[in-house]
Amino acid sequence: MSSWKTLLVAAAALATLLAADATVETTCKAAAAIDVRIDYGFCVSELSKHRDSPGADTWGLAKVAANLGVNNAGGAVREADALLARPPGTGADDAKARAALGQCRSLYFDMELAFAGAHDEIDARQYAAGKEMAVEGIALARRCDAVFAEARIPSLLARRGEYAEQIAVLCIAITDLIK
Repeated sequence: MSSWKTLLVAAAALATLLAADATVETTCKAAAAIDVRIDYGFCVSELSKHRDSPGADTWGLAKVAANLGVNNAGGAVREADALLARPPGTGADDAKARAALGQCRSLYFDMELAFAGAHDEIDARQYAAGKEMAVEGIALARRCDAVFAEARIPSLLARRGEYAEQIAVLCIAITDLIK
């Protein structure tokens, strides 16, 4: 291929990437405008990481947000599995932590299904049902936090819970933007 054709292809690719970023940024700005809980920087950062974001419209970005929830919940299940695979300790706190992890593993598995359901409902343009499934993700994260609180130990999955809540709120807000 000649150098001018290579340059033309590169310029077209760059223009496509810039247009996709503008869509993510525009959507995140609009989402933050309708829900004060939306962190614009988080929105842009997380949506931009996903392979389906370039060129996606609002509908596509709502599905991306749901998919990010699936990925986070699946990561929490794997994290809990890894922690539970360690040899048990001898302290009472270890027994409490293992019991809490076991319960939370189940909650995050359910969360993975909830976010997958949100994705499927949004894909089917059943927006109210999709948002309900995303709300379920928030409830499941909070239930896990409560399990650790009842055991009187810090949550070993706190970061996953915070992310789940942020991405669920984002998914709902973006879904509300769909015309």
